[in-house]
Amino acid sequence: MLINAPRIWLAFVCLICLLTPLVGEAAIYRYVDEEGQLHFTNVPTGSRYRLYRNDDETYRIDTLIRHFADKFSLDAALIKAVIKVESDFNPRVVSSKGAQGLMQLMPETALEVGVSNPFDPSQSIYGGSLYLRKMLDSFNLNLDHALAAYNAGPMSVRKYGGIPPYKETQNYVKRVKQYFDYYRRVKGTY
Repeated sequence: MLINAPRIWLAFVCLICLLTPLVGEAAIYRYVDEEGQLHFTNVPTGSRYRLYRNDDETYRIDTLIRHFADKFSLDAALIKAVIKVESDFNPRVVSSKGAQGLMQLMPETALEVGVSNPFDPSQSIYGGSLYLRKMLDSFNLNLDHALAAYNAGPMSVRKYGGIPPYKETQNYVKRVKQYFDYYRRVKGTY
C-alpha cells in the first residue's frame, strides 16, 4: 500500500489552517506595557500576553446572569451593570478594601450569602444577586438606596436616610444606573 505523503501533508496543513482561526478568535489576550498602556490581541505574539477573556467564559457568565436574575426576580441588565462597575467582568479581581470576584463580595457578605469561593463566577453571581435582592427588599425596591447599600453597606444608607454623602458611593450609584440603562437597550453584550 502506497501512502501519498504530499497529500497527507496537505490535508494536515489544511486542518491546522481551519482550526487556527477558531482558536485565535475564541480568546482575547492582553498585557500592560511599561507606560501603563493596555494592549489587546486575539493572537498573542509573546509571553507578556495573558488570557483576558474567552468566548466560552462570556457565554457562561451571560448564562449565569440570566439564571440568577430569574431565580431572584432581578433584571439581568441590573446584575450585568453591577458586575461591569464592580469588576469590569474580571472574576479574579480583588479591591483595595478586600472585595473579591465578579460582584466584589466582601468576605463578611460572602459568608452571609453562603459563598465559599467568590472567584468562582457562579458563586459570585449567585451571592451578589442574592445580596442585591436583599438590599432591594430592605429598601422597599428603591434602586438608589439598594445600590448605595450594596456599595457602602445598609447601615450607612439607614444612617443618612438615603445615599450616603460619600463621593465613591454617589458615583457608584450613578454609574450602575447608566450601565443598567445601557444593558436594557443593548441585549447580549458587555
